[in-house]
Amino acid sequence: MPSDLRHSCDRPGDGRSMAPLLGNKADEGSPRPTMSRRSTFHERDPETQARYETRKRYTYAAIFLALSLVSFTVQTETAVYIQHVLKWEKPYCMLYMTHGSWSLLWPAQLLILRLQKWDTPWQTFWRRHVQTLRQTALMVQHQTLHPSIRQSQHSPVRYMIKMTAFVTCALTVAGGSWYVAVNMTTASDLTAIYNCSAFFAYAFSIPLLHEKVRMSKIVAVAVAIAGVFVVAYGDKAPAKQGNKSGGGAGGDKAPPTHEANARALGNLVIGIGSVLYGFYEVLYKRLACPPDGCSPGRGMIFANTFGSLIGGFTLLVLWIPLPFLHYMGWEEFQLPKGEQASMMAISVLANATFSGSFLVLISLTSPVLSSVAALLTIFIVALVDQLLPPPLNSPLTPAAVVGGLLIIGAFILLSWATYKEMDEERRKKLEESESDIDE
Repeated sequence: MPSDLRHSCDRPGDGRSMAPLLGNKADEGSPRPTMSRRSTFHERDPETQARYETRKRYTYAAIFLALSLVSFTVQTETAVYIQHVLKWEKPYCMLYMTHGSWSLLWPAQLLILRLQKWDTPWQTFWRRHVQTLRQTALMVQHQTLHPSIRQSQHSPVRYMIKMTAFVTCALTVAGGSWYVAVNMTTASDLTAIYNCSAFFAYAFSIPLLHEKVRMSKIVAVAVAIAGVFVVAYGDKAPAKQGNKSGGGAGGDKAPPTHEANARALGNLVIGIGSVLYGFYEVLYKRLACPPDGCSPGRGMIFANTFGSLIGGFTLLVLWIPLPFLHYMGWEEFQLPKGEQASMMAISVLANATFSGSFLVLISLTSPVLSSVAALLTIFIVALVDQLLPPPLNSPLTPAAVVGGLLIIGAFILLSWATYKEMDEERRKKLEESESDIDE
C-alpha cells in the first residue's frame, strides 16, 4: 500500500501531519524522531531543535507579514479613493464583494501547488491534496496532531461547515460595524477606536487560548495603541485608515469633523465592532487553526482553504440583505462602473490577498501579534501618501512619524516576546518527546 494512504497508526508518529504534504519539499514539517538525513532527536538537543522549528515558523510568518502589509496598503489607498473621490459609497455591497473575493484563495493556492508539482499525475496530486485537507481538518476539530482511529472515521465536513458559518457571521458583524460608524463619527475616532481590537484580541486570548499574562505583551499592545492615538489625533487632517473588511476612511478628502452627525453613537458602534473584531481573530485561532506543532506548510494551506470557505459562505448566503437594503432605501444597489469598477477590482483583489496572508499569519503566530502587525499599515500608508503624485500626495507629518515609530517599537517588542514564548513551549514539548522515546 502506498505510504501516503496508510493510516496514522501504521506510520511512525511525528510532530507533523499524518500524510506528506504534496511531496518532501513543499512541507518538510517537524523533523522525525526516527532516523533521517537531516537530524534526529539524539543528534540535536531539544534547545537547538526548538530554535530551528521556531525560526522556520517565523520565517514563513515574516513572508506573509510583508505580503499582508503591501496588499493592505494598496487596499486602503484604493478604498479611500473609491469612496471619497469617485463617490461610490455602497458599504454593504463593498463588504459583500471583498469578503466574497476570499473564495479565490483556495483556487489560486491550488494552482500554485500544482505548478510546483507539475510532474505529479493529476489524480495522485488531487488525492494527496484532499487527504491533506481532510486530515488537517481532523486536527482542527479534535485539537490534536494525531486523531485516534475512531476520530478519523468520522468526516470533519459537518464541523467545518458549522465553524465556517460561525466565524463568518462574527467577521461580518465586526466588519459591518465599521461601515455603519464611518458616516456617524470622525475619521480620527474611527481610526483610534477601531484599532483597539489589538487589546481585545489579547484580552480574549487569555481565557480562550490560555495565553499567559505577560507584562511585555501588555506594554507592547499599550504602546501600539498609544501610537495609533498619536497618529489619529496629532494632526488636523485625519490619517487614512483601511478597514480589514475592505473600506477606507480619512485623508484630505474625508468629511470635516463638524460633519459627524452622531459622533457618540458612532463611537459606540465602532467600539462594539472593535471588541467583535478582536473576538473574531481569537475565535478563528481557537476553532479553525491546527494545534501547535503542525507544520507551517500544512497550516498555510489550511488557512487559505478556510478563507475560501468564508468567501463561499459569503457569496451563497450574505447576498440576502442586498435586495432588502435596496427596497428600504438604505443602500441602493448599483454596481461600480468605469473607473469605479477598475479601482474596485484592484481593491477587492488586494483585500483578498491581505486576508489570506492575515489568516496565515494568525495560524502561524497569534491573534495578538497579527493584530499589532496590521497597525504597521497606518505608518506605511502615511509614507506612501508622501510619495504619491498630486493631488493624491499628502505630506508626512510629525505626528505620523512619532506614532509610526511607537507602533514599530511595539511590534518589535511583541515579536521578540512571542518568539521567546514559542521557543520555550517548543523546547518543553521536545524534551517531553525525547523523554518518552528514551523510555
